[in-house]
Amino acid sequence: MSRKLTRSLLYWLFLSPLVVVILFPFGVMFVTAIRPRDEIFTYPPTWGFSEFRWTNFSEMWVKTNFGGALMNSIYVSVLATAIALLLAIPAAYAMSRYRFAGKGLYRNFLLMTQMMSPIVLVLGLFRLMMAMGLVNDLNSLVVTYAAFNLAFTIWMLQSYFNSIPRDLEEAAWIDGASHLTSLVRIFLPLAVPAMVVAAIFTFINSWNEFVLALTLMRSSEDFTLPVQIYAQVAGRYQVEWHHVMAGTVLATVPVAIVFSWLQRYLIRGMALGAVK
Repeated sequence: MSRKLTRSLLYWLFLSPLVVVILFPFGVMFVTAIRPRDEIFTYPPTWGFSEFRWTNFSEMWVKTNFGGALMNSIYVSVLATAIALLLAIPAAYAMSRYRFAGKGLYRNFLLMTQMMSPIVLVLGLFRLMMAMGLVNDLNSLVVTYAAFNLAFTIWMLQSYFNSIPRDLEEAAWIDGASHLTSLVRIFLPLAVPAMVVAAIFTFINSWNEFVLALTLMRSSEDFTLPVQIYAQVAGRYQVEWHHVMAGTVLATVPVAIVFSWLQRYLIRGMALGAVK
């Protein structure tokens, strides 16, 4: 028992610098969010302060239209994730279970799309959305985010689908089940961990995306959270840093909740080589 305890202490000792580096920005962000405004720029900087100003969050919510930006981000991220999964599941299943002409070329095409940064396509996407009349429309972000995350989702799901034995589907076919029935009742329930992992990554990518949202959204009422927080800093004579940090803290809460809630699926889904 003492040897196990000593080993655990050594592990934590080696990991502690990494933990400090990771948690330090979050600590600064939270302390600034609850610190009184007059004590933000004290020198030398300290972790202590005179009182907890929880009203910073309510003031920020009213002054920065945080609620509207939060709903916009939820709408865009959830819908983009749903569309990406709906399109990726049949594509990944076909790549995993069937042989067809151009399959290798299609796989290489998906891989090449992952090497291209969205920033390179900003101008083209803006002109495309302008021609379609979708500039300053949240649906343009939904379509764009789903498209950019589709290749990654297909690759991840296909890798997991390959690990599911074909015998399970063939047994269902022998019992009289159709291909669609075996897919829905046998195959997809086994692939839930991979689908959850793909959904988490797609949701986080859509939630945190900034460049496309800044380019395509013109009205402050349609800003997502990253753009709304940026608007509190850019082009202002005086920045209310306690409001900026309070908004940043609240912007990280939904992602942290989703990640914690689905953590067990995330761990299972990352082991894509496991045989069921």
